[in-house]
Amino acid sequence: MKRKIIIFGALALLLLVIVFIAWDLFFNKPAGNENPYAYDLKSLRSGDSTQILFAEEQHFSTGLPAIHGIALDKSDHIFIAGENGFEIYDPAGKREAAIPIGGTANCIHVDQAGQIYLGMQDHVEIYDQKGRQLKTWNTCGEDAIITSIAAEGKDVYIADAGNKVVYQYDVTGAFHKKIGEKDPSRKIPGFVVPSPYFDLGIGRKGELWVVNPGRHHFEQYNGDGDIMSSWGEAGMSMDGFCGCCNPSNFAIFSDGSFVTSEKGIERIKIYGPDGVFKCMVAGPGSFVEGTRGLDLAVDSKNRILVLDPEKNQVRIFTLKKQVTGK
Repeated sequence: MKRKIIIFGALALLLLVIVFIAWDLFFNKPAGNENPYAYDLKSLRSGDSTQILFAEEQHFSTGLPAIHGIALDKSDHIFIAGENGFEIYDPAGKREAAIPIGGTANCIHVDQAGQIYLGMQDHVEIYDQKGRQLKTWNTCGEDAIITSIAAEGKDVYIADAGNKVVYQYDVTGAFHKKIGEKDPSRKIPGFVVPSPYFDLGIGRKGELWVVNPGRHHFEQYNGDGDIMSSWGEAGMSMDGFCGCCNPSNFAIFSDGSFVTSEKGIERIKIYGPDGVFKCMVAGPGSFVEGTRGLDLAVDSKNRILVLDPEKNQVRIFTLKKQVTGK
């Protein structure tokens, strides 16, 4: 008798669970085509405006059909690279030169000597500021997609999104080593690069920083290619990097802080040298939805220069107190 009661109770409980599931599936549906598990992108796009501590001070349009990279020299002159050429502007945004090239430059870097490095899909070309081509380096391979270049002393680092690796060259174009290939014995996770956004830069102490976009990490490497530290995490909140692969671009302030840009949810943010979120520079409302490739630079006055490919502009952001005079 006791056994029958237990069985009956179990059956009754099972029936109750089935009824609850059926009710949830058929009678408790969201209205329309709403997905109850979807991210609330509308709220993410609106963001928290109180976190935005910068304002756009000025902007200027470029003369290139399409723009892909921005860099500064030690005098804050602005260099823009893109389809069919590169351009040079003074710090106020007045164009000083327009140099045609045979192809499209994905990225640009200016070294301390003023030489201009262009990433041309699978190889690097070097120019002087009068537009004379000084050298063409060998190809990085048929799968190469060069997306970022940075020089430090005699070393030149090149990010290759196609082969998911960083190359170390010297200034003569001689290859030294690959950096960031997966190596569990050295605790190197390997770069995850789902799309052609793979940035690197040099920190205030001469250290190499590389974005591992698929892992939403910044990784610091020494000259031997050993990983020294990392920071960053995936997340839909303000301090995280959302989407499949972010941040897409970054630049470093003189105090070691990072300014980052993201695609998907277009936003520009600042993190301290320790990777702790500090503030927003600009939110999605400042950009055309779907904008990608918001390349960044920081000048000697800590102005943040943003390359906006959708508007074909360079946009300059400063702290609000500098804009408002407060």
